[in-house]
Amino acid sequence: MEINTAISALGALAQEHRLAAFRLLVRVGEDGMAAGDLARSLAVPHNTMSTHLSVLSQAGLITSQRNGRSIIYRIVPDVMRDLLGFLADDCCQGRPELCGITVPGKTSTSTCC
Repeated sequence: MEINTAISALGALAQEHRLAAFRLLVRVGEDGMAAGDLARSLAVPHNTMSTHLSVLSQAGLITSQRNGRSIIYRIVPDVMRDLLGFLADDCCQGRPELCGITVPGKTSTSTCC
């Protein structure tokens, strides 16, 4: 992952409601969740949630798909995995046994995690 992509993703997550929405989407998995359900679950006004989801989408962290009258939002697993890998690349000065972090998809030839 390029540093500017990581900065964009981290910036998008650096807000309480966006982080909560992203974590909820991670929790529900591939089924995703409608924008209205996200707003209700997090007690955030619908128009505010729409703005937050737009920021997460522009950062590449989530995708949306129209389903009838609803828009279903889902995480982009590869982007989340790449971001975690980017953050863990240099952990523990190349001593993964000290990190305690495992990033799915990282190869055994990685210097860490």
